[in-house]
Amino acid sequence: MPGKPLLPLAALCLLALPLTACGANSAASDENVVTVYSADGLKGENGDGWYDQVFKDFENETGIKVEYVEGGSGEMVQRATREKRNAQADVLVTLPPFIQQADTKGLLQKYAPAGVDQVSGADKAANGTWTAVVNNYFGFIHNKKDLKQQAPATWEDLLDDTYENKIQYSTPGVAGDGTAVLIKAMHDFGGEKPAMEYLKKLQANNVGPSASTGKLAPKVDKGELLVANGDVQMNFAQSKTMPNLGIWFPAREGGKPTTFALPYAAGLVTDAPHSENGKKLLDYMLGQKAQKQVSEVGGGFAARQDVKATDANAIELAKLMDGVEIFEPDWNDIEKNLTSYVDAWKEATGS
Repeated sequence: MPGKPLLPLAALCLLALPLTACGANSAASDENVVTVYSADGLKGENGDGWYDQVFKDFENETGIKVEYVEGGSGEMVQRATREKRNAQADVLVTLPPFIQQADTKGLLQKYAPAGVDQVSGADKAANGTWTAVVNNYFGFIHNKKDLKQQAPATWEDLLDDTYENKIQYSTPGVAGDGTAVLIKAMHDFGGEKPAMEYLKKLQANNVGPSASTGKLAPKVDKGELLVANGDVQMNFAQSKTMPNLGIWFPAREGGKPTTFALPYAAGLVTDAPHSENGKKLLDYMLGQKAQKQVSEVGGGFAARQDVKATDANAIELAKLMDGVEIFEPDWNDIEKNLTSYVDAWKEATGS
């Protein structure tokens, strides 16, 4: 999902309280703008990501300027929650279970973007408050150069002394991919207790939590870390400029590698200051043109089932996923019990 870009003035103004201190040029006073709060991963470090292309095209075709604010999945929901009585964002994009959390908190209003009928039922809210715009899968990365002869394949491999102070994963409960570490571990080890027992052992090799998953890939590419968590879309896109990144999916010893879908899901913010512009952007992101660019430009998977990508990236991504067992988490359970799972992780790891 890349380091945080410099934010435009209008977006920076969102950080200030009261908002009026930013003056008449703020996003709130500009009717020709749409503000997006998003988890990181879709914007390229060099301006070459899916967001970069889609926002540019959208601005050119509609004249509506996109103001972009980026952070961890949980961080974006927390900010939108703090601003609930005076919403500043128009569109919220985040990962499960945080998109479900946003819905539960009343942060999203119902809206059916054009083309949402082509999105799988598992990738959109039954009540019509959010839909996937880019499909994705959870994964890990390793340094292909330094681990050329002994690339990890299992959870158990990561307990070896080779990885002492060379492993890092993003913070569960804050980052979407960090939360995904817990979800996959609980699935692969058969429950919360054995998963926490494993993560307690792993802590001996773990550098410590990180608020941003995107910041871990450069460290792995340089060899500062040997292994980190991530997701397929973000890491595949990063690998174009970080040649030492290898994407992999941990298995239990003797078992198959597993993963689960971790889509970028978008919704229209309740009482959005520019609701109509938000609707137009959601329509555009789910449109045929933008969806065809998901793999070609962004290195992800189209959310629309009727978009069949055949570009070089799509072919490479299909090969990467071959042989990986995909399971479907119980998102309702995870959203309901997320706090207790995170607390259990904190206790087990001393974080």
